[in-house]
Amino acid sequence: MTSEQSATAPRGARRRRLPTRAFVLRLLGAVAAGLTLFASFPPRPLWWLAPLAFVLLGLVVHGRRARAGFGYGVVFGAAFLGPLLWWTGTYVGVAAPLALTALESLFFGVGCAAVAATSRLRGAPVWAAALWVGADALRARLPFGGFPWGKVAFGQPEGVFLPLAAVGGTALLSFAVTLCGFGLAALARTLLVWRRGLGRPRWWGPGLAAVAPVLAGAVAGPLVVSTAPESGTATAAVVQGNVPRLGLDFNAQRRAVLDNHVRRTEELAQAVREGRVRQPDLVIWPENSSDIDPYRNADAWAEIQEAVRQVNAPVSVGAVLVPPTGSLRNTAILWEPRRGPVAEYTKRQLQPFGETLPLRGLMRLVAPEFVDKLQHEFGPGQEAVSFPMGPARVGLATCYEVAFDWAVTDTVRSGAQVLAIPTNNATFGFTDMTYQQLAMSRVRAVEHGRTVLVAATSGVSAVVLPDGSVARSTALFTPDVLVENVPLRTTATLATRLGAVPEWALTALGAAALGWVMVRGVARRRGVAGAPVAVSTGTADDPARN
Repeated sequence: MTSEQSATAPRGARRRRLPTRAFVLRLLGAVAAGLTLFASFPPRPLWWLAPLAFVLLGLVVHGRRARAGFGYGVVFGAAFLGPLLWWTGTYVGVAAPLALTALESLFFGVGCAAVAATSRLRGAPVWAAALWVGADALRARLPFGGFPWGKVAFGQPEGVFLPLAAVGGTALLSFAVTLCGFGLAALARTLLVWRRGLGRPRWWGPGLAAVAPVLAGAVAGPLVVSTAPESGTATAAVVQGNVPRLGLDFNAQRRAVLDNHVRRTEELAQAVREGRVRQPDLVIWPENSSDIDPYRNADAWAEIQEAVRQVNAPVSVGAVLVPPTGSLRNTAILWEPRRGPVAEYTKRQLQPFGETLPLRGLMRLVAPEFVDKLQHEFGPGQEAVSFPMGPARVGLATCYEVAFDWAVTDTVRSGAQVLAIPTNNATFGFTDMTYQQLAMSRVRAVEHGRTVLVAATSGVSAVVLPDGSVARSTALFTPDVLVENVPLRTTATLATRLGAVPEWALTALGAAALGWVMVRGVARRRGVAGAPVAVSTGTADDPARN
């Protein structure tokens, strides 16, 4: 090689590595897909955008290598989760949402790598949707107990797919949405083949994948969703006392928060005496409505007892308990008018970096001020609990727990006829967080066929009926009380009975397809006679494969 050739060779190599037009289009497609999925989530009622997001994603990763699929998946995840989770930095800065988005996007990368690897198999939309459920299952468990926020199902509190939650839970609901999208992407590719005259198109497989989930949701609606009372009704009251000010330091005025909820409850009692509202059978206060431990503070005990006596109904009081030894406890206390506290439920799924602090030593190096604020960690409860409140049994799932399938399912199985979600969203201001959490509650209502009572310190509080519709709701940062007659239901939906079975079954289905691709790849590399050869659009060095 001459010196001139030596000088020009690296330049030529660099030219071959320049991004191709196809690569740039796929990269933009991944970003557009992520933003489209974000736009489908509440508070926007655009649930139908979710399948379109997976149309774009399916077109982006089809036929790519697994490593390229991983990269596009990370980009997709960042475009989706970045705006979706921006509320996590409301009062702590951009580091929190950026770190969380970066970590969670890796799971989207893994999912898209698997989808890309199986995209040339017959029936690819089915394997892709099943693999997506598997990636969600992984993300809901790892790390630090998992983070299911952003699961496709949680963007579907309305629309045609929602009834499927009562059949197979959030796993089947996510599977249906993604299957529809990946099926439409396969139809688009089939149309392209037909238009170019490159072969005989096969319409029925992609068409069935796109249409079947829509038909299944439409048929399931009248069969599995009902709001009819099965064990009578109960008059429920949800109290939203509001907080004294926005920001992380609202807890500095714990007594003011307690006073607000006491005052709203006493006003409810006055309204009952005057005949303006019905006498409630049960009252739900939010999480952190009494951050003053009533067992250790006689004045807090007396104030709560007087409010409960006046309203003359059992009240679930969200309190922070400080045991003589051990960790703090985020606990709902069942407080009766004549007997006082009679039962407790302690939150089981705790929020990492909020109620617990993993990697404390490392975190001190990165954010010492944050670590100093979280000196005392919370300890988890051990079992699901349903409170006997008037004619109803009310199951508790506190705040963050509503995102976890197992936590809500265990609560319903404990005998709950009504679900209560006491929550505290005050630290996230006027962001989408509270609407995203309300959407989860609406999906849970259909999944388990139960009324869901969402009690938030600062809103949005709501009464959600078993069909997912919102009967009554409050505004943000407004003191209010919701009183509603709700149905008591005892029938366990198929989703309640099956629990995690649909999730594991779909995950196993996707894993089997991925395993088959891996076995074929090993066989080809070893030169096994008769091993099938995958269709390829280019050589191993073709940049269009990336």
